[in-house]
Amino acid sequence: DITLWLITVREGHCSGAGGSCSGRCCEGRDAACVGEGWREGGGYGTCYCDGGCRRAGDCCHDHGQACPALPCAVGEWSHWSGCAEQCQPDLRIRRRYVQQEPRNGGEPCPALEEKAGCLEYLTYQGEDCGHEAFIDLLIIESQYDHTKSTGLGYCVEFKTESLSQHCALENRPYARWMQYLRVGYTVCVACQPPAMNADTHRCSGDGHNADGGKILHWEAIGNSQCQGTWKKIRQLERCSCPLVHSFIFT
Repeated sequence: DITLWLITVREGHCSGAGGSCSGRCCEGRDAACVGEGWREGGGYGTCYCDGGCRRAGDCCHDHGQACPALPCAVGEWSHWSGCAEQCQPDLRIRRRYVQQEPRNGGEPCPALEEKAGCLEYLTYQGEDCGHEAFIDLLIIESQYDHTKSTGLGYCVEFKTESLSQHCALENRPYARWMQYLRVGYTVCVACQPPAMNADTHRCSGDGHNADGGKILHWEAIGNSQCQGTWKKIRQLERCSCPLVHSFIFT
């Protein structure tokens, strides 16, 4: 009798009768994804094939094999879009798209859109916008650093000399970083593609030909009234300032 009982149990475990997840994996916690059979951690009884069973500790014995966790997969970044407006500060956008949605509790999808400041120096007709009298240094909080991922680019440290009061008044969610600008602070500005000139491998307004005493002007993307002046301190391979004091040339 004992031998017969062991054989019966083994046959039930191998067949997964009522407790197999094959063909019925569910996202999230789903009470409909239920079976009766052996559980992953041992024991026989009610078991589940949903996305929450692992946390609850009640997965059917073959859940890991039948319902493997698949992370989100995304494609490559698109090229940066052009500026929406001519001859004035604006934003450019690049996107990437989901190639595979996460399944069975896999890693969620990363950000699918990035924005950066931009300024066109020529109109669509090829005419100069007339920015020569002002060294435009358009900045926006950096969310992606090409210098770390590709080895391209460089960083310039500046010391802020003056600051308009409009920076401190900015309270829009995407532009609150302007509130953290202070006179006398050191800020880092990264030069990276596509702002980098293809021939000179430099960014406009980086103070390359300016001595330490020359005042350079800057203006913030998204709020043209937030502007000021600063002096170049030095050029580095990579930026190391706090995030709220880290920006990019455009």
